[in-house]
Amino acid sequence: MILYGIKNCDTVKKAKRWLDEHAVNYQFHDFRTDGLEQQTIETWLKTTDWQTLLNKRGTTWRKLDDPRKESLDEATAIALMLENPTLIKRPVISEKDECYVGFNEEEYQNRYGN
Repeated sequence: MILYGIKNCDTVKKAKRWLDEHAVNYQFHDFRTDGLEQQTIETWLKTTDWQTLLNKRGTTWRKLDDPRKESLDEATAIALMLENPTLIKRPVISEKDECYVGFNEEEYQNRYGN
């Protein structure tokens, strides 16, 4: 299992803390330091849609002065997320050809609880 995110993101910290407390093995991948490839995003989009993955509520989105925001489609969203990985909702867990977006303690308990 790979947990994708940014180390200083509060939601990522909550997810990491929960996984650690429940002794769930994972590898952490920081978008900022480890980068992000288009193939990774395309793999995620096999099990979730780009609207779920794209974070329009964050400061990165609000600061974008980009006409592509007004005519969004999947290809445009992928390009924006590659240019600005902080536009990806966090955390993303990639496991067994599936991905899960965000942190919900109840969902984590159902998936990974002992």
